Amino acid sequence: MKATVRVATGLIAGVVVLAAGAPALAAGKNTNTEKVAKLLQPAQEMLKTKNYAGALAKVHEAEAVADKNPFDVYTIAEFGCAASAGAGNYTDAAKYCEAKLNSSFMAEAEVPSMVRNLAAMNYQIKNYDKAIEFGQRAIKGGFANEETKNIVGQSYYLKGDWKGTLSAETAIVDEEVKDGHAPKEAQLGLMLNSCIKIDDQACQEKVLERYVQYYPKPEYWAFLIQRARASGTGDATNLQVLRLMADTDSLKDPGDWNEAAQLAVDAGSPGEAQRILEKGFAANAFTDQRSKDRNTRLLETVKKSAAADQASLAKAEADANAAPQGQKNVAVGLAYYGYGQYDKAVDQLQKGLAKGGLKNEADTRLLLGIAQFKAGHKEDALKTFKSVKDAQNKALERLAYLWSLHVRSAAA
Repeated sequence: MKATVRVATGLIAGVVVLAAGAPALAAGKNTNTEKVAKLLQPAQEMLKTKNYAGALAKVHEAEAVADKNPFDVYTIAEFGCAASAGAGNYTDAAKYCEAKLNSSFMAEAEVPSMVRNLAAMNYQIKNYDKAIEFGQRAIKGGFANEETKNIVGQSYYLKGDWKGTLSAETAIVDEEVKDGHAPKEAQLGLMLNSCIKIDDQACQEKVLERYVQYYPKPEYWAFLIQRARASGTGDATNLQVLRLMADTDSLKDPGDWNEAAQLAVDAGSPGEAQRILEKGFAANAFTDQRSKDRNTRLLETVKKSAAADQASLAKAEADANAAPQGQKNVAVGLAYYGYGQYDKAVDQLQKGLAKGGLKNEADTRLLLGIAQFKAGHKEDALKTFKSVKDAQNKALERLAYLWSLHVRSAAA
């Protein structure tokens, strides 16, 4: 899957604020030497009128003065920071602003904004190590804003440090989730891109799980479910995969719609096959005439089968309830599921599980969880999904976990 790295925008807007108000020449305890003050006084007026080039020329003259005192050095850095930033010369601005930040004369109240600005300026001039340094300082200090956090992750990524990107973005995302906030989609994009760069499949799945939890878009579900599909075998597992794809609107291929319907028929659920095909037609999944004709014929066939099946369902339920083992109850539960009678499906599936003697207990538990979810019993569904265990077919366990994510995202 390709995820797009969002380019940070608007990051330098805050830097220009440095030049909006001209620095004031000091008076009192901290004073400049006469030579430096004489040069910076016109620079102060030039900054007020946004004559940044003229102000910088005076700053450079002041730098050349011999016998400067420590406060002269600080004031020159302050004026150079404001003038360079105003002129859009972020290379020089980064140098002057960092010198100002490192001075003992720097006002503590100005430190947070200066650190954020230095992260932005260094990012702008592609000095990613420095951008990371100042961005992490802001994060650790508790005064990073959203754009500062973006700078850190993007700087790691743009310098080619994929593991650094993952570490930085994971820490930021975890903190946001802990605080009850959804991570930004762009943050997850950086993480996923990094997982792809280091060819870590488990990492990709973990990030995709977060995608579908907070941004349950069909394309994200499709990538995540296809991995489970690739690891599973057998018609029962494939039908379960296609059920989840249909429920997350990630079932797109006409062949998959047709296969889902055929598998439902083979499983003994013509009602489900009918609903699948009707949903496929409603979604305009069958685009070419041959596909439309083929699936129209199939739909007519399953409608007839469903009508006959429904007519005999009451007797089938009575026979199932009288049976010593649960497989007949499971078959009836599947039928009720296909007709959208989810509470009845839950009742029959639970009876089947209680009796035992099932062909595929894990598949039955998975279907029970889906039916509970469809019936509106979300907490029960989550408990059931957690109980799906199959040492021989881990794909069913994986699908149960993905259904849990689907339930939680639907409840959000």
